[in-house]
Amino acid sequence: MDKPAATGDSPRDAAPAAPPGESLRAIAAIIAAIVILQVYQGYTLSISGIASPWISKSFDLDQSRLAQLFAWMSVSAFGSLGLSRWADRVGRRRIILLSLFLSPLFSLASALAQGPISFAVYQILISALLGGSVTSGIALLAEELPVKQRARGQAAAATASAVGGVLGYFVIPVLLRLGYSWRWLFAPSVAGILLVWPVARMLPETEWQEQRSKGTVTKSRIYDVFNPIYRRRALALIVTAALSTVAGTAVNGWLYYEAVSIIGLSPERASTLVVSGMLIGMVGFPIGAWSSERFGRVPTVAYFGGAAWLGAIAFYWWPNVAFSWAFLWLTGVYCWFKVGSSIMTVGANASATELFPAALRSTMMGWQMITGAVFSMLAQAMIAALIHPLGGLTNVIGYLALLGLPSAVIFGMFIDETRGLPLKVAAKEDEWERVPHRTTLVSHAPQHP
Repeated sequence: MDKPAATGDSPRDAAPAAPPGESLRAIAAIIAAIVILQVYQGYTLSISGIASPWISKSFDLDQSRLAQLFAWMSVSAFGSLGLSRWADRVGRRRIILLSLFLSPLFSLASALAQGPISFAVYQILISALLGGSVTSGIALLAEELPVKQRARGQAAAATASAVGGVLGYFVIPVLLRLGYSWRWLFAPSVAGILLVWPVARMLPETEWQEQRSKGTVTKSRIYDVFNPIYRRRALALIVTAALSTVAGTAVNGWLYYEAVSIIGLSPERASTLVVSGMLIGMVGFPIGAWSSERFGRVPTVAYFGGAAWLGAIAFYWWPNVAFSWAFLWLTGVYCWFKVGSSIMTVGANASATELFPAALRSTMMGWQMITGAVFSMLAQAMIAALIHPLGGLTNVIGYLALLGLPSAVIFGMFIDETRGLPLKVAAKEDEWERVPHRTTLVSHAPQHP
């Protein structure tokens, strides 16, 4: 891009082409569109975890076979990687709208599935689509928002995802009380097809189109994230993604099952615990935005992330610590985990979207997702294999949760700080443009005066 770094990181930071009020409305529309996407994504992807006790009964699965089913569902990230690569070529907006159109159709198929294999196939397709659209949405926020708004935009997106994720916990006790099947959890996901038109109206893609027209969006290769310019960043993000995925898959994927089937809470009390933690955990999103701007993205992830994993370990290993009200203890440590996780999420998302150029931004997030898929499958396979040797599900998850601690340490040691930097500077766009043997997505036909 031709403007000096001091002017900002997007066309909005240069001399405005539109009146300030119109610019603010455009920014608000972008954030609103991504918030809608994240609410839908959060709700739809939470269904299998919320319904896991009843999925196991419907399909006659024990703990090990249920873990294997979830492991196979993790291959969805391979599809997400493909969509992330495509988003760097054809634009974020197209991927988001495609995903919002197809996901409701596969949600309907999931609700009607009669066996675990067909159910897993539909869930893989949904997760692949929504994974690709969410990485596109996060990248679009980084590209379209002014530098001082990027962390706040990521906080809004993360809050919306958490809101969507918590809605199912309100729905499932009502469905059970009324005698409806867990399959009705998919009804709002199916209705999500109505979101395509309003999101399309709200979601422009001015920055990506401008970079494409100038030739700064290139025909990159999937392994260009390991170019010497970005190798340290890419490897550090992949390692932290691997460790945190194993820990997070264990902690989050089995929490409701642990509360109902092992600790023995009723579905109503388990939902109360989870909903309380998620709602209180949302306090962490604005804190994460403030901390990311005040102290930096890296310390926000390293310190608050490390503290969060201690809360998760406490939930699984000390559910009945010497305390008169065990339910209050469980709720307290879960809230601790969710607040810390929320703070960490904002810092991590803000950092990850700022470390790579436009041609590699979604691709890098795709790499993180594929790492997540592989290690999510590994985590579920390890859980299935270690349940009996280690004396039960609770012990296995406690050990795997410990891996979150080195993940936070590695992020703190090896990720570059991007707080306050224009996106072009943070992503080393100038160095990337000097890399030889790159071809742009613009036509090189002769120009006529």
